[in-house]
Amino acid sequence: MKASPANQKELLRLQSLDTKIQQVEHQAKALPQHAELTALAAQADAVRMTLSSRNGELEDVRIELGRIESDVEVVEKRITRDTERLQQTSSVKDVQALETELAALKKRLFDLEEIEIAVMERLEEREAAVAETESARVALAGTIAETETARDAALVDLRRQLGELGRDRGAVSAQLPEDLTALYEKRRVVGHGNGAALLRARACGACTITLTGSDLDAVRRAPEDEVVFCPDCGAVLVRTDESGI
Repeated sequence: MKASPANQKELLRLQSLDTKIQQVEHQAKALPQHAELTALAAQADAVRMTLSSRNGELEDVRIELGRIESDVEVVEKRITRDTERLQQTSSVKDVQALETELAALKKRLFDLEEIEIAVMERLEEREAAVAETESARVALAGTIAETETARDAALVDLRRQLGELGRDRGAVSAQLPEDLTALYEKRRVVGHGNGAALLRARACGACTITLTGSDLDAVRRAPEDEVVFCPDCGAVLVRTDESGI
């Protein structure tokens, strides 16, 4: 393929812009906030699971306390009823029976109140555990929000850079012949991002391999408007006064 030396040199500008674009894209993917957010998301999942479990435990204790309070209420009503009946009866037999039942009811009430106190203590412990976990969840959500803000700010700047680089690349590409840019693009795919390189001191700027022997002779003999390639990486070799040939 033929291309003027000036257009070949413009390929170096295109390559430089493409390299910068790759670097900025890599920066966008490799932002430290991405890894931080992944770790924070895992922590948030763990906290949510813990909170769900502790809320379940709290609800179980609340149900248990409600059941005990209901039992206490039933026993208290029976004590009130039997006390009223005791005050109203004159039968010795009924008095003895009521006194026996009242003693059993009071014993039952005492036992229930002891259980109620123990359950209330467990309830306080579960409530404290839920409050602690909820506090951790809120704090973690704040950290995630701050990290997302930092990530988004960094991405805004990187996207701005990509926009500017893209515009510059478009301007350079528009000035080149279509067949030359098409060749460059193909070589860039094959060369994993390197489509053109400066030949400096007989070394390819893309793969750093120094040309020798027949490869060097072929480049030396090629007309200046002939597009030549690196025999190792396949990049378009742009010759200048620095090429050393």
